[in-house]
Amino acid sequence: MKKEAHKIYIVGAGISGLIAAQVLENHGFHPEIIEATDRVGGRVKTDIVNNYQLDHGFQVLLTSYPAATKYLDYDALDLQQFLPGATVFTKGKQKTIGDPLRKFSLLFPTLFSGIGNFSDKLKVLKLNSSLKKKSLDEIFAQPETTTLAHLQKLGFSDNMIAKFFKPFFSGIFLESNLETSNRMFEFVYKMFGDGFAALPKSGIEAIPKQLQSKLKHTKFHFNTKVQTVEDGRITLENGTVLESYFTIVATEASQLISNLKSQETAWKSCETLYFETPKRTISKPLIGLAADNTLFVNNIFFHHSLPVTSKGNKELLSVTVVKNHNVSNEFLIKKVQEELQQYCGITDCTFLKQYTIPKALPNLQQLQYSVLPSETRLTTHTFLAGDVQLNGSLNAAMLAGEASALGVIEALGNI
Repeated sequence: MKKEAHKIYIVGAGISGLIAAQVLENHGFHPEIIEATDRVGGRVKTDIVNNYQLDHGFQVLLTSYPAATKYLDYDALDLQQFLPGATVFTKGKQKTIGDPLRKFSLLFPTLFSGIGNFSDKLKVLKLNSSLKKKSLDEIFAQPETTTLAHLQKLGFSDNMIAKFFKPFFSGIFLESNLETSNRMFEFVYKMFGDGFAALPKSGIEAIPKQLQSKLKHTKFHFNTKVQTVEDGRITLENGTVLESYFTIVATEASQLISNLKSQETAWKSCETLYFETPKRTISKPLIGLAADNTLFVNNIFFHHSLPVTSKGNKELLSVTVVKNHNVSNEFLIKKVQEELQQYCGITDCTFLKQYTIPKALPNLQQLQYSVLPSETRLTTHTFLAGDVQLNGSLNAAMLAGEASALGVIEALGNI
């Protein structure tokens, strides 16, 4: 049988599914992707509202992700880089800290910020140096503890943890107590140190769109929901049955596969609220952190501090909320506007749109960096992909997609 004649289906057109398709194409196969929504991207999407680019949640690409450098064309994405630092809001005052070794202009603001003591700043330099020498395999092989316990063990002061590490990494981990694995902390910290945080000029969805554009022999089935996946067959919600030689599930698998019903992935949620404002209170491309755990606001960003393709008439502000709550949307919007004014000096915020993202990041234990192709095989004809197989990152989604496709290719070679 010719390679292109093998019926290989991929469930989910997110980053992991698109990479799986690319790897299969590279080996001569013609896969088909089944996607429940109207376009590629999964959790990585961008909407245009009033000419503003609104990503589905505040997201960035870390340019040093090994899988991203392998599969993405950074020049074509027209990446816009953040400065290596952050602006911290405490009691209505604004202070900037950053990595002066990479951006000298951040030296004096960091030294005189009052966030952390001199010993903390030396410990940051020591942490930077140690992680540059540490391999990713070493990071993910170390014993797991929480990020908070790890920072305390490294000797950082309570002030440094509360004013910088907590607000900064809460926005990344989508939980406010730094309970996330120290493996993930060191991985993300190393990635920030080895490269830059960046956004494509046209929004985060430019990433999956680029991956889709590279696929020349993959057939897409959009607005198509899968009901069940069994060995050799896929049943759609409309009752259609597809015969499948191999199936890669690159989405939440527990709802689709009967023997995974009791293994549902736990998820972290967040909310992102977008506002238009007449001016920026942070002029440079820096993330703003609210260093007060009583607030709804965790981090903010003025998107037009970076060049964008589609630009509305005013400034675009995103606010990320990670705190668990039971308040109404109307109350949340009102409280966020009050906090922005009181703590960040941001007035005249006109609400644009709210994104509530119940499955923003998988809440995982025993995090891994990579997986062997054979380990992605669930049953004779079914393979699993998605960042849930490793850790909650774009890099993990790509590596899991790659591994699942190589697992299929390996299985075909053994037939």
